[in-house]
Amino acid sequence: MIKVYIKKQGNYPVSSPKLKQKIKELLSEKGIVSDAEVSVFLSGKKKMQKLSKKYLSEGKSHNVLSFPITEGKGKFIYPPDGVLHLGEIVISYPQVVEEAKRQGKRIDDMVYELAEHGTLHLLGIHHD
Repeated sequence: MIKVYIKKQGNYPVSSPKLKQKIKELLSEKGIVSDAEVSVFLSGKKKMQKLSKKYLSEGKSHNVLSFPITEGKGKFIYPPDGVLHLGEIVISYPQVVEEAKRQGKRIDDMVYELAEHGTLHLLGIHHD
């Protein structure tokens, strides 16, 4: 079973059930059939800037960051509990709102798009 945990820093109006479903579908499409877990955190801009500064030495706000459990190890490690812990995706909700307005997209669609992008990073699939 694939489990997706959603945590929100604020009262952001994102459909958690739909976001979970989108991520589960993507993981299934990418061949994840075993027990797996992904965490998604919808943050504010300041939290995202702090994470960027701490982990990327930048301090600028990103729309999405991914923190794979297997970073730098190359392959997935199956832990003794049998659950593939993929990692955490952090999405800056205020930045999503700004970008959605600029691009003429629905906010939820932008959140799903960034969650998909982050999930692919957790799986080791990176863009050029």
